[in-house]
Amino acid sequence: MVLNSPVFVFLFLPLILAIYFAVPARATNISLLVASLLFYAWGDSSSLPILLISIPVNYAFGILIGGVSREPRKASETRRKIYLAFAIGANLSLLFFYKYLKFSVVNLGALHILDASRFNFEEWHLPLGISFFTFGAVAYLMDIYGKKSAAETNLIDFGLYVSFFAKVLAGPIVRYSDVAGELEERKVTVEGFARGVRRFMLGLGKKVLVANPVSILADEIFRAPGNLDMPTAWLGLVCYTIQIYFDFSGYSDMAIGLGSMFGFTFMENFNYPYISRSIQEFWRRWHISLSTWFRDYLYIPLGGNRKSEARTYANLVLVFLLCGFWHGAGWGFIVWGLYHGLLLVLERLGLAKALQKMWRPLRHLYAVLAIMIGWVFFRAEDLAQAVQYLRAMFSFRFDGFDYYVMTFINRQMLLTLAVGVIGSAPVAALAKNIRDRLAGTGDTKLLSFYDFNCSLAGVALVVMIFIASAMQMAITTFSPFIYAKF
Repeated sequence: MVLNSPVFVFLFLPLILAIYFAVPARATNISLLVASLLFYAWGDSSSLPILLISIPVNYAFGILIGGVSREPRKASETRRKIYLAFAIGANLSLLFFYKYLKFSVVNLGALHILDASRFNFEEWHLPLGISFFTFGAVAYLMDIYGKKSAAETNLIDFGLYVSFFAKVLAGPIVRYSDVAGELEERKVTVEGFARGVRRFMLGLGKKVLVANPVSILADEIFRAPGNLDMPTAWLGLVCYTIQIYFDFSGYSDMAIGLGSMFGFTFMENFNYPYISRSIQEFWRRWHISLSTWFRDYLYIPLGGNRKSEARTYANLVLVFLLCGFWHGAGWGFIVWGLYHGLLLVLERLGLAKALQKMWRPLRHLYAVLAIMIGWVFFRAEDLAQAVQYLRAMFSFRFDGFDYYVMTFINRQMLLTLAVGVIGSAPVAALAKNIRDRLAGTGDTKLLSFYDFNCSLAGVALVVMIFIASAMQMAITTFSPFIYAKF
């Protein structure tokens, strides 16, 4: 079960909401914890023991690192470091075992360092959300060690922090310090609940009405990169560029909306990344919870930009190499991370200053093209396919689009692509700008009329999106979120 399934939308969520508001306040966290574990088991019951082990182990290490134990004195700094190192090692070892062991064995086998045939990976699968709840746990432990937050002494509350069904599969990576107060006590307001419902419906529409339809065309085109002409290759990449943004930002919207329904405030994970005019700006807008995680827990501890320029560049490349590897055990993800790391180094070396002197549309064009080229490595099955696809993109071969691919392009697909392009820009900001201008005129009647109509149009739009999403879910097959597999 995932957030965009009919079972979740029409059965699980209404049932959990009913139970949540029916039980006493002291029982709300345990009701959400049970619901979260049920939600996780529904999607991947075989991996539930991993989550159930991760929760008490990290809970215990948090108490040890924080010095809250049965011992009469606080743990010494040396012991705190030992606890932290052991806890992080345990978390990363678990992540390596399930996510990177197969990749390592296959590549070591290719180098004849070991015999890969001795390992059986036929039934090997990645536990759902392991990258997200592992990184959340590591951040929790490091914040306790750095005395940025106190250790959680309530196992139920900590278990809910790790496993809350709104975010456990694909983030955002919520930091314990941001929700510690809400885990202890929170209040659901009518305004907050309504805001959460709207946000959830918007995210559902992004996934079901935009990401899923364009994924069909993107998948068809990426299946045969060697037979593509230039326009077809670019069409496939445009589709995937729209797909991955609406898929992942849609999930984040749904998670943030669900959190608001239950009284939690989660950080924003996207801020219109495709309007960026540099790769530096892109990473301030894309998957914000992950980019800030790497900044705070890896880049800064490595020295950040406080050391020499060479050290700063090395830190950037290493961080983005690991960022790419975090996304998946494949060379395409590694190259994608290195690619972004090198672009950031180039911008620091002077490209950013050169871009500032350029016409703004050209700066935007640079960023979008750089981002899209990177998506080829992210989407391709392997490096060979990525290279083939890039060749097709710059082949200057024009066959008038592949006939088979053109059969997928109808009015609905064209409308979806248009919505994808327009929805990637902050269109809502235009309405706010108009309101600000009206407010400046001092005409309260006109301002009230404008606010009323905007509110009415917003409600109508959200209802239409939900109805269309429900209809689409009823007639199409299930399509998982891209980031759920990471």
